Amino acid sequence: MPHQLMGYDRAITMFSPDGRLLQVEYAKKTVKQGSTTLGMVCSDGILFVADKRIVDKFVIPESVEKVFEIDEHLGAAASGILSDARVLIERAQVKAQQHRVQFDSEIDSVSVVKEICNLMQICTQSGGLRPFGVSVILGGVDPDGEARLFETDPTGIFFQYKATVIGEGEAEIEEILQKEYNEKITIEEGLGIAMRALNKLLEKRLNLERIEAACIRKSDRKFTKLSPDDIEKALKKK
Repeated sequence: MPHQLMGYDRAITMFSPDGRLLQVEYAKKTVKQGSTTLGMVCSDGILFVADKRIVDKFVIPESVEKVFEIDEHLGAAASGILSDARVLIERAQVKAQQHRVQFDSEIDSVSVVKEICNLMQICTQSGGLRPFGVSVILGGVDPDGEARLFETDPTGIFFQYKATVIGEGEAEIEEILQKEYNEKITIEEGLGIAMRALNKLLEKRLNLERIEAACIRKSDRKFTKLSPDDIEKALKKK
């Protein structure tokens, strides 16, 4: 670190002379070191694919979760510090259920994204706290029938995407998405693209047990985890 920046990373509320919050930048680097997570808007719904990065052979793969159900029509996936992600996911789940109880209707995806981003932003300007070291890809099929996908980052900002990737190998996989993704692909075709991208990144480390995938189809608007058979089929086509 340049000498002139020394000391400006000691507190989250302290700006460096060139206007940077260094603790927030460190949190964003933590996300880049997390395992790879992708999200896509497909012609027939939303797709989430995540690498669980299981490095210990004694870990039970099913106990590692990176793709989460927020509500029947909403899902999320995360990269970075997964304990931080769990707090944000539970916040989103509570928000979705409160909306159902209060209004007897489903919540829209952007309202859930704003809820978790508000919490993330508070942790960038409050003394004694640290930023969330995680990014979340959240999306679903809204009550109006539109499929929407959002990505948050540790600053508390969010953007809507057609397709996005966070975590390890972000630049390499984004390059593949730029070439192969289009809005007309189906969920099955999107899964194939994701498997080819992960195969290029992980090579011999790629196997069925470390991949988790889920989708929300426009036809039924139900969050569904993809079976090992679906993932294996896409792996064989890679």
